[in-house]
Amino acid sequence: MSESNPRLLIVEDDPGLQSQLRWALEENADVYVAGDRTAAMTVMRKEEPNVVVLDLGLPPDINGATEGLATLGEILSFCPSTKIIVASGNEERENAVMAVGRGAYDFYPKPVDIDVLKLIIGRAWHVFQLEEERRRLIRTQENSPLSGLVASSPEMLKVCRAIERIAPSDVSVMLTGESGTGKEVLAHALHELSPRAGENFVAINCAAIPENLLESELFGHEKGAFTGAVKQTIGKVEQADGGTLFLDEIGDMPLSLQAKLLRFLQDRSFERIGGRKKISVNLRIVTATNQNLGSMMQEGSFREDLYYRINEVGVDIPPLRDRAGDSVLLANFYLLRFKKSFERSVKGFTPDAIAALNSYDWPGNVRELENRMKRAVVMSEGGMITAEDLDIEASGEATSLPTLKAVREAAETEAVTRALAVAQDNISQAAKLLGVSRPTLYDLMKQLHIKTK
Repeated sequence: MSESNPRLLIVEDDPGLQSQLRWALEENADVYVAGDRTAAMTVMRKEEPNVVVLDLGLPPDINGATEGLATLGEILSFCPSTKIIVASGNEERENAVMAVGRGAYDFYPKPVDIDVLKLIIGRAWHVFQLEEERRRLIRTQENSPLSGLVASSPEMLKVCRAIERIAPSDVSVMLTGESGTGKEVLAHALHELSPRAGENFVAINCAAIPENLLESELFGHEKGAFTGAVKQTIGKVEQADGGTLFLDEIGDMPLSLQAKLLRFLQDRSFERIGGRKKISVNLRIVTATNQNLGSMMQEGSFREDLYYRINEVGVDIPPLRDRAGDSVLLANFYLLRFKKSFERSVKGFTPDAIAALNSYDWPGNVRELENRMKRAVVMSEGGMITAEDLDIEASGEATSLPTLKAVREAAETEAVTRALAVAQDNISQAAKLLGVSRPTLYDLMKQLHIKTK
């Protein structure tokens, strides 16, 4: 969530009050002013302010509210998320109530008390940020190519693209990464995006099952095969026939079973323990590990031939600390989930919590973040989650995100600079490359302070 200053538009026809409000508010906001509806909408289209302070008595109806209410409606039609605070004197209270009924966020009394107005603006800005973060989260989930994955960082989007490309083929895939990075979520995504999506996805954790039981879990057993085998049991391999078999923590598989797994992978057939009938299956193998299998092969604890059989394509998943912005995005995702399940009225995060989420190293990755969020939602005593609720020490200020205006200016500067370089400062040629007219390019160069040599 951005902690940068809000873009604040003051719509007020009195030049003296305009100056007074600008001077009082510009320390904590990027302030723009307009004296009528036309000027206000010009600023709205150009700067997209987050918060608007609107005097309802605008020309030509300075003694009424008709023009002010019309301006309110036009602003909300253009940008429904904008928080509009309307001015109201005691005799205009009905108009203020009408404005709130039509979508204004709040109203402030006249004559203006700057401290009260600052408080209302700060509250409006905070609500705008919360709503914007929720919209961003929803967009991310809707646009995510992988079911169950919440991410917006370039590092994870690169992984998503790789999974999308690999999924339709039937190659064996190895997912590597630290514990808690979401390897099983990605394994599920591989299955759901593959032609095998309608069949079973069967997972087994090689580290969670005792060595003497793991073979039976994988390949099944016949009745009487060993003490306690009172009936025929189908193994995970057979259950996954036609679908995907996910072998999690493959690095923990004992060497003796590695040899049997390799033999199975060579012809996709096996015998249940205690059985003599050869059973053939058609499945895809996806494996995952948080260990360095290269070192294990050198040590002799992992078979090299098995490694190359299961690692036809490898995907490395970055840890959460290397995924810029994902910690806050995930925290909001879990906030929405846990506040509902625990029936808590937590609204968002304090600045120190945002700073902690961004600066913390997350040794347990996404799994740790989920657990800390669950604790924070349960332990929070106010409406906002703090760094103390997360049990993380805040470090410095909350990370600021660039505004859309700054991003747009940076992109335009790069595009214009590159076009001029390619065109060797020929304005006509550069304008053609950019798909704009010469006057438009000149205006852009003036706005961006770009000069030719």
